[in-house]
Amino acid sequence: MKKKIKNTFLAGIAVIIPIGLTVYILFGMINLMDKILKIIPPRFQPDELLSFHIPGLGVIFTLILIFVIGLITKSYLGNKLVNLGEWFVNKIPFVRGVYQAIKQLVDTIFSDKSQSFKKVVIVEYPRKGMYVIAFVTGKAKGEVQTKTAKNCINLFVPTTPNPTSGFYIMVPEDDVISMDMTVEEAFKLVISGGIVAPQEHPESSQK
Repeated sequence: MKKKIKNTFLAGIAVIIPIGLTVYILFGMINLMDKILKIIPPRFQPDELLSFHIPGLGVIFTLILIFVIGLITKSYLGNKLVNLGEWFVNKIPFVRGVYQAIKQLVDTIFSDKSQSFKKVVIVEYPRKGMYVIAFVTGKAKGEVQTKTAKNCINLFVPTTPNPTSGFYIMVPEDDVISMDMTVEEAFKLVISGGIVAPQEHPESSQK
């Protein structure tokens, strides 16, 4: 009897926690975007015009704002203003380094030719016989590559249970083992600490 009650309780937890966290994160993002509406003059804010609050208007406003900024940036005048702003930021010592690092990361991720986080591999780390999941972020270039004996690739090794943190390593391409699992499956594996293992892909079983 106790075992049945325990299993039923655990089954309930297994359902509630993922749903609860998903709803919590979604509502948190919606509330955060709703706060962006405060940049609108008070008399023109939706709450003032409608006399009641509609959750989620901030999401629509944020999407429209991003789209409008994109249109302006792609125009001749907008491009000039962006270049002028970057020139000004690059003159500020500490801010320059932070801005350039973030800009390079964003450009890499959203570039049409970007291959970052599109391939999952495993590599022996931190010693022989131990393996970690890693994501390929590109090939080593410049001085880093010229001073290494082999062709190296850049890897991001995520940490458990927060895969957004991790560290960067360079590994010879020959020492990397390619995986057939998707990036989403790899993230689940890392977040769960190996509990949620991806299903075997047909390509893997044929090798």
